[in-house]
This record gives sequence, structure tokens and C-alpha cells, in this order.
Amino acid sequence: MSVAKKDYKRITTKSLIEMKSNGEKISMLTAYDYTMAKIVDTAGVDVILVGDSASNVMAGHETTLPITLDQMIYHASSVVRAVERALVVVDLPFGSYQSDPKEALRSSIRIMKESGGHAVKLEGGKEIKESIKKILHAGIPVMGHLGLTPQSIYKFGTYSVRAKEEEEAEKLIEDAQMLEKVGCFAVVLEKIPADLAKKVADSISIPVIGIGAGGGVDGQVLVIHDMLGMNNEFSPRF
Repeated sequence: MSVAKKDYKRITTKSLIEMKSNGEKISMLTAYDYTMAKIVDTAGVDVILVGDSASNVMAGHETTLPITLDQMIYHASSVVRAVERALVVVDLPFGSYQSDPKEALRSSIRIMKESGGHAVKLEGGKEIKESIKKILHAGIPVMGHLGLTPQSIYKFGTYSVRAKEEEEAEKLIEDAQMLEKVGCFAVVLEKIPADLAKKVADSISIPVIGIGAGGGVDGQVLVIHDMLGMNNEFSPRF
């Protein structure tokens, strides 16, 4: 993972867009507690994601679905207290934004007020467009997430690569462009073909962060437990 060439004393959403325009790769790792966040931040990683993957790697659940908003706020609060440089992005957990835009806004406000996080991340495209707009209108930065969306695992039935068919690939491109248009500052693409991920990254001006999406994107994100090989039962190829 590369670190920004410019000496950013504090990474902001504006910094990330500037890094993309300058061709500088963006580094992003997860953290869920004070100690690990301190290590990741000191190492110079640009973005720390307080991911709902805490449901798997911290609590031992099979999926990301069980983790609650209160638990996400607890993890995010611990991370924020450790960070001096990185941008802290917090996942909105399953059930905290899908029902209606007002619920999405309430959940996002709680995260920002109670944890001190810098931005939120939501999974989905046009189906959650109104929720994203509501959050953005409140002044809360939003990172999108397309491709494999783990909160929808029971819908897909598998963690395999998404958007291999032309119709799904076209929808993904349209969703990414929509996310940029409504005001998201970045988008994560998870487990999609590398050529498609590069096509998306080239088609929008906001940073595209990949995970299992090849090297043609603007940055990479990994669950830190995967990067360090701490999961004996799961070893992702990427």
C-alpha cells in the first residue's frame, strides 16, 4: 500500500480527491479498537475504515448482519480517539439505513455525534439514492460501496465475484456515476472484474477504492485481519 506523496498533516475528503487527480494511490485499512488504530494511523495509512466486518473478525459472526448501530459507534469511538492523521470512515450497519431516508439520516447523525467519525459508508446504488442525498444534505460525507455488498449476502447467496454479466456491469457503472453526481466523495468496489473496476475509476472523478477488484483503481482497502493473515479459516486471494 502506498502512502500519499504530499505531506498531508490530516487526510480529508478533499485530500483524497486531490490524490486521485495527482495520480497518488490511496491506502485504506480497517481498525476496530484504539491500539490497532494507533498502529495503522502512525504507519501513514490514509483512510481507516471502521467496518461492519467487526461483526466477523471481532465478534465471530458468520456475516456482517448482526452488528448493531450501538456497537459500530463503540468501535468507531475507540478508533477516533487514536487517530491524528487518517480519515475515519464508519460503516452504517445493516438495518440502520435501508428502511427509509429519515432512518438513514438519524443513524448517520448518531455516528457523527457519538463517535466523532469523519464520514459514513453505505452499500448500494440507485435503490438508496434518496438516503444518500438526505445524509449529504445534512453535511455528512458519504462513501459509496458497490459490487459485492456483504450486507446483501443472503440475496446473492455467495461471496463470489459480482458484475461478470454485461447487464450487472452496466448497472454498476451507472450506479458509480450516480454516486459521484449526488455528492459522494469516494466509492469502494468489492470483488468485481479488474477491467470493469478500471473502467469505473476512469469514468468518474472521485476516488475508487478496490478490494479484490484489481490494480487499476485509485487505492486499495483490506480488512486488517486478512492482510496480517490472522484468519486461519479464510485466506482471500487478493
